[in-house]
Amino acid sequence: MTRTTTQKEATVFNIQKYTVHDGPGIRTAIFFKGCPMHCLWCSNPESMKAYPQVAVFKKDCISLDKCGRCLHTCPYQDEQILQVENGYVVGIDRKKCRNCLLCAQACPNSTLKIFGKKYTVRELMNIIMEDRTFYRDSNGGVTVGGGDPLMQYEFIRDLFTECKRYGVHTCLETELQCKREAVEAVLPYTDLWITDIKVMDPNKHQQYTGMTNERILENIKFAVDCGAKLIIRTPVVPGYNNDEENIHATARFVSEQLKNKIVQYQLLPYRLLGTEKYEALQIPYPMGDIKQPPREEYEPNIRHLVKLMVAYGVPAVAGSSVKYDY
Repeated sequence: MTRTTTQKEATVFNIQKYTVHDGPGIRTAIFFKGCPMHCLWCSNPESMKAYPQVAVFKKDCISLDKCGRCLHTCPYQDEQILQVENGYVVGIDRKKCRNCLLCAQACPNSTLKIFGKKYTVRELMNIIMEDRTFYRDSNGGVTVGGGDPLMQYEFIRDLFTECKRYGVHTCLETELQCKREAVEAVLPYTDLWITDIKVMDPNKHQQYTGMTNERILENIKFAVDCGAKLIIRTPVVPGYNNDEENIHATARFVSEQLKNKIVQYQLLPYRLLGTEKYEALQIPYPMGDIKQPPREEYEPNIRHLVKLMVAYGVPAVAGSSVKYDY
């Protein structure tokens, strides 16, 4: 590796080995912090900010009487940054906290947990290459997601360059809410792309994610026109994007603008996940008290929406487990 590649760092919040859902074969999935959007139904609130954060799982605190290491370690304890109730740590004053992470590093039982760690390309390659045999035997590889890894696209370019040098299949899961430069930088080194179309109406997209979707749709078309192998997903959220009008508009875009030149279109059921992490980061859960629909309700709905898309020639399927060729 070059010196530049070795010295770059990026912030990762999770690494999962032996995954089989995001790309072919057995894979190592690496999740990068930072996302330009704030989707109401996001299940990974720890991915939103680009820097490491301290989460407070207050139910795990064993009390200051028995421990108290976090308070003793905090260099700004006089400012009462750690919030205490009845002798237990229950939160952090996020406005005062300098994010030095020392309190979490001192915590013995993960009441205070750090979401995010910096890695160099070399460090991640060492982890990736531990399972090279599994990739070879299953036609697997590495998948990077987030957050949105293209917020750190130069690092992804360097990481994927090294993966290709060692013959490791690369898959990039991205919102594509990024400048064209980011797409162009990683395009030559990415074997498979996975992206979302949340909703076609730009005003609803703004309402649900904090940003409009024009740039996303432009980048999708650009990637497909460049020959990228692309899987598109839609998380089907009842009351938000599961109406037939939205599905017809989405199918027309894929059929007319992309000429159906995608690997697969996956309609995914909404999962009520991540609420504990929202609480630990002291972020209100954006979906409020919405309930996850029962399987006997959402499965027929998704199958119906799949049929609507298939009528346009879109290679649509229910879920992410249906095999595909590309």
